[in-house]
Amino acid sequence: MDTAAAYLESVTKRFQSFREMGEKAIAQLTDDQLLLQPERNSNSIAVILSHISGNLISRFTDFLGSDGEKPWRDRDAEFEEIPRSRNFLMDQWKKGWDLLFSALGSLEGADLTGKIRIRGESLTVVDALTRQLSHHASHVGQIIYVAKMIRGDAWTTLSIPKAPPRHGA
Repeated sequence: MDTAAAYLESVTKRFQSFREMGEKAIAQLTDDQLLLQPERNSNSIAVILSHISGNLISRFTDFLGSDGEKPWRDRDAEFEEIPRSRNFLMDQWKKGWDLLFSALGSLEGADLTGKIRIRGESLTVVDALTRQLSHHASHVGQIIYVAKMIRGDAWTTLSIPKAPPRHGA
């Protein structure tokens, strides 16, 4: 496998992992819990979902052909604490991730060193994908952290469970 194919396979797996972890965390919450705002300066999971979806839809609609910040995107509205149904949020979530995976599936090795624009800034495709990967990793981490706080002892871990406490250590 060449380096470009290995990178695309790796980045696709990482994005799939983030999507899966986010969905497993969301599945542990009630509709009302999605709307809980941990404190007044933080975002509810619903708002984080709205932002992730808006970002993915904007960035990966015509990924190689137009600026990733589309003129029709209302980024500020993504952060408004307005009631959004689970169905609406998850439909948008699915749409965003589907656009991402479609774009990734269409890329060829030569595309990776090509340039795209995000908010007018010129980036290589590799840099843009790496930027998106880190952006979504941080937001999925927020979802998981808030979901764990909400669920408390009822939380089901998404990865390797903690070992039992060691006595006398």
